[in-house]
Amino acid sequence: MKKHRIDVKSRVLTAGLELDIALLRRSIVTALSMEDVDRPCFVSVLITDDAGIRALNCVYRGKDSATDVLSFPQQVLTPGFFDPVLSEIDRDTGLLPLGDIVLSLDRLKSQARAFGQPLDREMAYLTIHSVLHLLGYDHLDEGEEKRRMRAREEAILEKVWISG
Repeated sequence: MKKHRIDVKSRVLTAGLELDIALLRRSIVTALSMEDVDRPCFVSVLITDDAGIRALNCVYRGKDSATDVLSFPQQVLTPGFFDPVLSEIDRDTGLLPLGDIVLSLDRLKSQARAFGQPLDREMAYLTIHSVLHLLGYDHLDEGEEKRRMRAREEAILEKVWISG
């Protein structure tokens, strides 16, 4: 199978020095693998600050506040059942565009401190969380969907963290 393409860009000058980008990519690839994604996909990641993510949150979600991560799926998928519309595969690259992930480095730092964990672990967790959103998972209610998503996040994170 052709490999996934993961483009990572930063609007924060120090992000590359503080974050393990290989871990970020491994988090995405592991999440896709554990969700039985059998097509090569394209995922775009933007690392920004609170001001940058706040602007995007305002424009795209109507919420004038910073957040830790935003997910912009390009496919309509069912959680736990990868069945994309194959006509969406890019003819030039052979990749299925899954969507975009935006991470706030400011939030990653503050949440890692608040939870008493390494910055890279928080980044891996939020990246996995966002990939699951790209694959159709949601957690808007406090019910079964949220529990299912949290269980998948933890299982994937454990594999990423152990394999690192």
